Amino acid sequence: MKKFTNNELEIKSAKYRMALLKYIKKANAGHTGGSLSCTDILNVLYNDVLNVSPDNFSDNNRDRFIQSKGHSVEALYVVLANAGFFPEDDLEELCWYNSRYMGHPTRKVNGVEFNTGALGHGLPISAGIALAGKMDKATYKVYTLLGDGELAEGSNWEAAMMAAHYKLDNLTAILDHNALQITGPNREVCSPYPISDKWEAFGWKVIETKGNDIASLRKTFEKIPVENGKPTLIIANTIKGKGVSFMENEKKWHHGVPSDEQYELAIKEIESELKTLVDV
Repeated sequence: MKKFTNNELEIKSAKYRMALLKYIKKANAGHTGGSLSCTDILNVLYNDVLNVSPDNFSDNNRDRFIQSKGHSVEALYVVLANAGFFPEDDLEELCWYNSRYMGHPTRKVNGVEFNTGALGHGLPISAGIALAGKMDKATYKVYTLLGDGELAEGSNWEAAMMAAHYKLDNLTAILDHNALQITGPNREVCSPYPISDKWEAFGWKVIETKGNDIASLRKTFEKIPVENGKPTLIIANTIKGKGVSFMENEKKWHHGVPSDEQYELAIKEIESELKTLVDV
């Protein structure tokens, strides 16, 4: 894997955000806010952390990534395309009838490990894969990305308890903690707080990081596993709609398609950021 500088990864994030907005606009559908909030996390995973690529995707010792918050698939698709799993032009068909590029991850798409989207499934699947790895004495690691609103699903807590019981230190869950879900702030809809205390009570090691800061994310992933014999939860504090001022921290952009005027404004904002990054 090529070693990128922080600045190079920041440039990638800006380009990913422009691309996912482009395909959401063309498809007239998409989970815009959550895709923008988790872009940096996926960027660091695929360009700095995961031992997975189109060349080794059939190798049993590849690392596994499961996107449990499958509704934010647009961010995953553009990152997978950039990693070479399929041509980015394929995403022109996002959400078309009979297209493999659906509004949730499906194994019909190269690079996707499991179909997800029904919330609460990603962590149980990941825990099972991690347990299989331990039983096989395999070297791969398993990562899964959860939405914070998703913590209301009881299956997550069953999986959390099981993962700690079997000492799955090859399992890392990343929480995209943007504090908003489709109907409002998590704290008002179904409070998951205190998040850290609850996961620690279930036997996990918990660390927090700035989820929209490339340098912070990289330093955090370098600490995995935090403690031998324990799975790790990374609470990645993010901003819903990150990178587009009028979308940031606005629940209405959980699922929303920008108008022509809004799309033009969003792209201009990200292009301005990109120019600053390139000129560094």
